[in-house]
Amino acid sequence: MSCGTANLSLPQGVPVPSASPAVPARPPSGLWRDADFRRLWLGQTASQLGAQASQVTLPLIAVVALDVGAGQLGALRAVEQAPILLFSLFVGAWVDRRRSRDVMVVADLGRALALGAIPLAYVLGVLGIPALLVVAFLIGVLSVFFDVAYQASLVRLLDRDRLPAGNSALEGSRSAAQIGGPALGGAMVSLFSAPAAAVVGAFFFALSFLSIRRIRRRESLPERAARAERLPGIWRQVQQGLRFVAGNASLRAVGLASALFQFSFAAVMTVYLLFLPRELHLSGMAVGLALAAMGPGAVVGSLLAARLPERFGYGRVVVASAVIADGVMLCVPALHGSAAVTIGALMAVNFVFGVFGQLVNVTLMAVRQAITPVPMQGRVVATVNFAGMGLTPVGSLLGGVLAGAWGLRTSLLLTAACLALSPLFMARSPLARLGDRLPEEDDVPRERPAS
Repeated sequence: MSCGTANLSLPQGVPVPSASPAVPARPPSGLWRDADFRRLWLGQTASQLGAQASQVTLPLIAVVALDVGAGQLGALRAVEQAPILLFSLFVGAWVDRRRSRDVMVVADLGRALALGAIPLAYVLGVLGIPALLVVAFLIGVLSVFFDVAYQASLVRLLDRDRLPAGNSALEGSRSAAQIGGPALGGAMVSLFSAPAAAVVGAFFFALSFLSIRRIRRRESLPERAARAERLPGIWRQVQQGLRFVAGNASLRAVGLASALFQFSFAAVMTVYLLFLPRELHLSGMAVGLALAAMGPGAVVGSLLAARLPERFGYGRVVVASAVIADGVMLCVPALHGSAAVTIGALMAVNFVFGVFGQLVNVTLMAVRQAITPVPMQGRVVATVNFAGMGLTPVGSLLGGVLAGAWGLRTSLLLTAACLALSPLFMARSPLARLGDRLPEEDDVPRERPAS
């Protein structure tokens, strides 16, 4: 079934290579026999585990160990997310000039050291909100570098016909991390002191560092690498990436839909992380288990993403999945009762959210990669991330303000209702008209990448 084929294209003069020039073509079946891909996959899996654990442990350290208020928790989450707004565009252009392996290695090492400093600061008696804000900001900055680099590295490491399998493997590991990371982080907060739980994230970032640094294949750098340190070149590449995304109707829609979702979701999660321990009186382990339910849902969503878009149409799957994923979050503010009841209900809600949220993520990622030339992958990833995640600090602050002014239950209902903005926009965008095949052509400005 098809809902019509969108007209998607690249500018003239920007070829779409069938493979990265440095990587010879191989059949998709050889993906797991590729030692370098296995190292990337293991490193990315460990990194995602560290990131997922940290998303639970940092807020719980603030709530449990430092007894912060709603406004302070909103500020903490905003500081961690602010680097996406501040640096992602420049990081995209910078990564296009560097070997992504080296970028990921440095980012992993830095995040491991930053998280490892938390228990040390606690022992020395200097752990407070200022120290936690510094750590959160550093992790946010380094995560921007890692996330752009690992997505660009896949395109450089694999030829085009192995990209779907590679994406599926990496998304599967991200889904697995959503299962183990929050549960492990929450369990560590419950079993040990909250600051000691930060060691979990540090361990996984160190494991990612050890795996990714063993990647042996050297990436071919663009010819412009010799001019990489000249600021005007960086500015030209940032502007070129912005023009490319802004001029492509489908990429523009991906960025705007993501912005609406991430703004609302950041507000939801700030209230959510206060609502569970303070309104529902759940332990850190229970919070981790509830969040971990998104993981198996995302695994199911990844499997469905391999079949449903081609059967029912990419547009229909994206819009319908977004409606279901965002709508189910409206159930959370209505929860009452014993811990057994609320934990079970939360796990069911998060499982459904994981299934359909992952369907949206994988489908939109496939669309973005299909219409982006290899030399521009870093800039396009960064530009779309900038558009999608740039408003998350504002959303986090808004969630904290609403929680302090109107109470947790009312604020959670309002912020969850705002999630409907994203599917409403997608239903009226070119994304809704995508058919049952990945797009290949679109009317965009005839812009050649800066060289």
